[in-house]
Amino acid sequence: MDPSNTRTFFPRRTFLRGLGAVMGVPLLESIAPLRALGGSSSSASSAAPVRLAFLYVPNGVHMPHWTPAFEGALTELPAVLAPVAPFKRDMLVLTGLTHDKGRANGDGPGDHARAAASWLTGSQALKSEGSQIRAGVSVDQVAADAVGSATRLPSIEVGAEPGRQAGKCDSGYSCAYSNNISWRNDSTAMTKETNPRAIFERMFGGGADRDKSESVARRMRYQRSILDFVRDDAKALGSRVSGNDRRKLDEYLSAVREIEQRVERAEREASSRPANVPEVPDLPAGIPASYEEHLRLLGDMLVLAFQTDTTRVATFMLANEGSNKAYPFIGVKDGHHTLSHHENDPEKQARISLINQFHTRQLAYLLQRLKSVPEGEGSLLDNSLILYGSSISDGNRHNHDDLPVVMFGRGGGSVQTGRHIRYPLETPMCNLFVSLLERVGAPGSQFGDSTGTLRYLEG
Repeated sequence: MDPSNTRTFFPRRTFLRGLGAVMGVPLLESIAPLRALGGSSSSASSAAPVRLAFLYVPNGVHMPHWTPAFEGALTELPAVLAPVAPFKRDMLVLTGLTHDKGRANGDGPGDHARAAASWLTGSQALKSEGSQIRAGVSVDQVAADAVGSATRLPSIEVGAEPGRQAGKCDSGYSCAYSNNISWRNDSTAMTKETNPRAIFERMFGGGADRDKSESVARRMRYQRSILDFVRDDAKALGSRVSGNDRRKLDEYLSAVREIEQRVERAEREASSRPANVPEVPDLPAGIPASYEEHLRLLGDMLVLAFQTDTTRVATFMLANEGSNKAYPFIGVKDGHHTLSHHENDPEKQARISLINQFHTRQLAYLLQRLKSVPEGEGSLLDNSLILYGSSISDGNRHNHDDLPVVMFGRGGGSVQTGRHIRYPLETPMCNLFVSLLERVGAPGSQFGDSTGTLRYLEG
């Protein structure tokens, strides 16, 4: 037998472990999962799982700069989508989808709160600001219930803008609605984490809480890397896999260290940051002063979480719904929410478009990172479904129909990309969610206000 064709069969859930540390490893060609009851290794399959990520942007978008001019094959993209042009063959622009439960339906003002609350739930939020919160279970948590037992973390929820979970934020609606898109049940939001250090430790911390705390304290005290705690396991695994897999493992460990160094740099900058700096008011320690760096660091962590099968489900709020964040670093000093009420002023619309393009540039960065990770016969992006958009269309009108929705990745070959599909107006957004759940192994005939699956995704 040719030794070069010999494969070592490990359980798929292979970890590198150390005191207070546990790191999954990428899908390696040398590693194939054993059958549950010790079946023949020749029948083992190393097929990659499908991952789901939901990325939310607030206040709608400038739709004339978003919507492609023609249905069918994507050619030239409009200004807001231009930054993701390198991924035209990996994307679907879905036009005409609606969230009816984002509308007032008799509840009066509060479109921003309802937008975020309904985006992944398809449910009407209860207008309240106290303990009587009701939003509905979100699609990411339905997926996490179905596939989360196969990963160390059922799901992760991240965001770049902190927010309150109580009190009044929008016309009598609780702040919990505007500041979250993931809901475990009707009344419990899966609160997003904004601090990169906390996310890093959640992803790679392991063992008992005491061990985790000791590991973090020791690393901080002696300026040690988390890789120092798993070095022996990494060497042992590297000696048992192919040369190609050894390179892949080395690249992964280097990526972890690079992210760890960026987290450490943000913490050092925070500790030496002058007080009362207008551009970065009251940032918690560990959050980069640069909003762009913050978004990219969170995106890189999401990539690592998917690459190592730490989780298969993620949500990412680029900013809270109704956010009035200014963007002086791209020449927009006005608050985002203020600008979104543009009253058809061309200059304000142009500045809104600039903010939208900034966000899609960060999306392009994330997509490039996913596409750069080889997995099976394709890439990590090929085995993912990345949904990006908002639950408001035009911020001036506060409408919840004809929403900005774009999806990337092929879902392991279950989606035919490179197209603009126009659906009839009032097609429920929840029809898309039913179709996504099918693709991660959580089929069901109904979700939210769905009326069935979303047609044409397969081509």
